Amino acid sequence: MAKPFSLQTLMNLAQHQNDSATRKLGQLNKQQQGAQQQLETLRQYRRDYQSRLQESTRFGMDHAELRNFQEFINKLDEAIAQQIQTVEQSKVSTQAGRGEFDSTRRKLKSFGTLKQRHADEQKKVAERSEQKSLDEHNGRLAARKMLNTEDLNR
Repeated sequence: MAKPFSLQTLMNLAQHQNDSATRKLGQLNKQQQGAQQQLETLRQYRRDYQSRLQESTRFGMDHAELRNFQEFINKLDEAIAQQIQTVEQSKVSTQAGRGEFDSTRRKLKSFGTLKQRHADEQKKVAERSEQKSLDEHNGRLAARKMLNTEDLNR
């Protein structure tokens, strides 16, 4: 009878950790993409607003309007700077998540290799046992034939 894989519980735990790390990495990637998209949206909005400012100055504007435009652009610049920090933090988190995923994947692969070795060994044991049984059976058959031949010769 084949022995069960003694590390199956640890392999199941490694599989669970790998699944969890995979989900976490997916979430981190999604957050990073969202942060990057927000940054691009802010940058595009700033370009659009800068274009409006240039167009408005061509047709003339008073100092209050100019100051409002400049203040708003400054606020957009601050928001862009904050979003750049968010994107960078998101990249760091995603890289850490990728490291965790790689680690859990390696561990799971190691357990898979051990399980395969165990299965191969169990197969060899079963084949040897089967061969032994076959040899014993053939030996008994040969002994019977010999006895039957001796009985006929008498």
